[in-house]
Amino acid sequence: MIVIFLPYFLKFRKQQKADISRRAEAESLGIIRPQSQYPMIDQARCIGCGSCVAACPEDDVLGVVFGKAVIINGIRCVGHGHCEKACPVSAIKVGLGDITTRDDIPITDSYHQSNVEGLYVIGELGGLSLIRNAIRQGRTAIEKIALDPIRVTGGEIKDVIIVGAGPAGLTAALSCIQHKLSYLVLDQQGPGGTILQYPRRKLVMTHPVEIPLYGWLRNTEYTKEQLLDIWEAAIEKFDLEILNHHKVNTVKKDGEIFRVVTEKGDFYAHSVVLAMGRRGIPRKLNVPGEEMPKVMYQLIDAQAYNGNHLLVVGGGDSAVEAAIGLARQKGNQVTISYRKHQFFRIKKKNEERIGRLIKERKIQPVFDSNVL
Repeated sequence: MIVIFLPYFLKFRKQQKADISRRAEAESLGIIRPQSQYPMIDQARCIGCGSCVAACPEDDVLGVVFGKAVIINGIRCVGHGHCEKACPVSAIKVGLGDITTRDDIPITDSYHQSNVEGLYVIGELGGLSLIRNAIRQGRTAIEKIALDPIRVTGGEIKDVIIVGAGPAGLTAALSCIQHKLSYLVLDQQGPGGTILQYPRRKLVMTHPVEIPLYGWLRNTEYTKEQLLDIWEAAIEKFDLEILNHHKVNTVKKDGEIFRVVTEKGDFYAHSVVLAMGRRGIPRKLNVPGEEMPKVMYQLIDAQAYNGNHLLVVGGGDSAVEAAIGLARQKGNQVTISYRKHQFFRIKKKNEERIGRLIKERKIQPVFDSNVL
């Protein structure tokens, strides 16, 4: 009996030792605390089986320490929820937890309405990432607004103004049509939202989810181009009312009406849905030469760069994915500069990919560095 049990015990001890080491490293780097949703573990119910660890597609988020599941690298959690489903004793719930002390996430009710009546916050801005969450929240917010007996029959005042034309905002627009609400979508760029910023052919994981009026997204993975085609088809089919290149500066409530102030004019509505994501305007370095044409703040098509010496600045997923994409093009010499001593705010898959390219000397990392 001891002979049979011993290999499993030794394997368990080895894994626990590794998890303790990883957690200590994560604590020293300050990456245990998640940025948005994360697995909340009921230690009293947890039996330490490790099902949650095995189920997580991001890797390194969870571990088992002293017989209990713990968060190892909370900043990598994007809210898939596989750990919650895999737990046999329902000891895990994926959510935002207590956000009362966080000034980066607004407090909303179950319909995503803020403390300002009629003002809704959905998508990444509300703290939840993933396309399926954006779609569900867009639908839920409009369902709540549709319960309001006040309807606008015409004129300049809309039932709803939606700020942002990403998955959350476009879903809200489709839901408005479904519920016969007048609406207008405002976006500082064009339809697609955060998806527009993805590198070419980037794979996006999702779960089957239904887009109002359009139908189901049934695949578990889509490329950037496939997702944009889907949303463009929905925009064309249902003739969505979208004003592109309208940057919203402020939203003010005058009595029962909201005034949405843009650089190109003011718009009015009974309700406003904020769905513009978190990316906003890229932070600049404030160094000489950054306004030159050869300095870019986002990478759309890595294939446009061949035979170049390229510097990528940053250590997050966007910077790492840009470096990976550029390093795979013919003749490029890629350097990535990061102000910390190692990458730690990136997904496990990105960490593995850039690690291979560094070993192959296709990417030269320069840590503890700043551009002057």
